Amino acid sequence: MRGFGRVYQRGRVWWLQYSYRGRVHRESSGCSNRTDAMKLLRRRLEEMGRGRLIGPDAERITFDDLAQILLDDYRVNERKSTERAKCSVNRLREFFGPCRALDISTDRAAAYVRARQQASAKPATIRNELAALKRMFTLAVAAEKLPHRPHILSIEVRNVRTGFFEEPEVRAVLAHLPDDLQPVAEFAYLTGWRKGEILALQWRQVHFKAGIVRLEPGSTKNDDGRVFPFTVYPALEALLRRQRERTTARERATGQVITWVFHREGRPIKSFSDAWRRACRAAGLAGRVFHDFRRTAVRNLERAGVARSVAMKLTGHKTETVYRRYAIVSEADLAEGVKKLAALHAATDPAARPVMVPIGQAHQGSTSTVLAQSGGRSA
Repeated sequence: MRGFGRVYQRGRVWWLQYSYRGRVHRESSGCSNRTDAMKLLRRRLEEMGRGRLIGPDAERITFDDLAQILLDDYRVNERKSTERAKCSVNRLREFFGPCRALDISTDRAAAYVRARQQASAKPATIRNELAALKRMFTLAVAAEKLPHRPHILSIEVRNVRTGFFEEPEVRAVLAHLPDDLQPVAEFAYLTGWRKGEILALQWRQVHFKAGIVRLEPGSTKNDDGRVFPFTVYPALEALLRRQRERTTARERATGQVITWVFHREGRPIKSFSDAWRRACRAAGLAGRVFHDFRRTAVRNLERAGVARSVAMKLTGHKTETVYRRYAIVSEADLAEGVKKLAALHAATDPAARPVMVPIGQAHQGSTSTVLAQSGGRSA
């Protein structure tokens, strides 16, 4: 195969030599049979003919190599969703195991989706796992470790939540939450901030003199900073002052400095899923999620007539598309809207207004007129 490639022997092992895009490649066939080496050379030439030389390095890349590339990228860039990426990697590893990256095809990815669906995994979870798999290949191709990325289908997710709380429901849930979690839930209800933002809040971010709570740029989901004034919001100011008093009392009792606004006896709160579910069940609101407070706050801002641009700054929504999805309208809101519509019609419908009826229509010979309601009897 002169001019394109050749095979030659080193000891008992046959080697390949070929050129691709001006670069000479030498590769061991790993076998002592010349025929097998020629087959491998033909495969390499076919790859070059298709414009995609795979080569031995790419063939050695495994799923674990791909996973490490992904996790390294998350760590280097300090992504907030690193833990979620680790969970996705672990699920993917259960299925793909030690297989080579080149063996992960479109069909194999589709088989993974079917297996996860049979295991009753939620569509959004599967979508996150597929996104992680796609990202692995994208990074590997960018690093020139793989020649191409397989086409990996995604799945459609229809799980937009519509839950929200009315005031009595909030009080019912608060009554069944532990004392250290009640202020967390109340803060979420009043501000609409995300759970992670609330639990990470420290006293250096609460400025009682200025009357604001501040989130620094980079500490939020969209990396934007945020300010929430509270001196004009008595319920929120009272909550923060109660929490400050509670924290101060704990500091005096233990001699420790507590930096967290919301804490369990001075320690930061990490998770409270079980306590939340128990409280919701006890309040007769099983199935509600903490994130419903965020939707509730958006709806309350809409009800209060707050300009959407201002409301988005307060809650930390970057796009109006997501904000509109959260601006839930309840049946009571709809009824109030229809009531206003009815009042408008009553004010403009001639059948609902007093009209001038000639008396002569009721009494012959009279030329005067009287006020009468349409549909009523003439005087």
